[in-house]
Amino acid sequence: MTIDGSAGAITGARRRRPRGAVRDGLIAAGPDAVVLREAARMVGVVPNAAYRHFADRDELVAAVCTAAMREFAARMAAGVARVRGKYGDPAAARRRLRAIGRAYLEFAAEEPGLFATAFAVPDQHAYRAPDSQTGPDPLPLDQLRAVLDELADAGVLSRQRRAGIEYPIWSTVHGLAVLTGQGPLRELPDATRRHLEKLTSAFIDEALA
Repeated sequence: MTIDGSAGAITGARRRRPRGAVRDGLIAAGPDAVVLREAARMVGVVPNAAYRHFADRDELVAAVCTAAMREFAARMAAGVARVRGKYGDPAAARRRLRAIGRAYLEFAAEEPGLFATAFAVPDQHAYRAPDSQTGPDPLPLDQLRAVLDELADAGVLSRQRRAGIEYPIWSTVHGLAVLTGQGPLRELPDATRRHLEKLTSAFIDEALA
């Protein structure tokens, strides 16, 4: 929703917002308004209404961070689910890994605010050790680990090299997302960007051998 700054526009937005939607709206506004009062303005409510849903800016940012990470993980899970092939099939497992990377880069490009905010509060998403219990909401890192485990089960990735390999793979894809999103490569033509994505995918694929 776009707010033009006029009192009439804000008042109209406030009238149209259903009961119970304020909290969701504040979360959605968070990436572009990490100050609670600015988030409230974007949603079309007075600051006091915002404080009834979030105690302070830190609580709002934490909530936005959680919402962003959940959406991020859902996109990755959906990408993996679209890949056909039984578990443990080497070719299918490789396609699922590429789907993970593609979903990561697409989310970063399509939702730059959510992408940045997803990592704004590191403690909000304790990066669990691989042998720890996964919570009800798998993180993007959990999605990557699951595919790498499949690659190991399929014999594509050796058990010795499996331990911790998610971090260099994650770093590679995340680095490209940042460079082409908000970094020095953000003005690249789409064709060049796609070429870099293919090169990165091939680089990771070869590193697994």
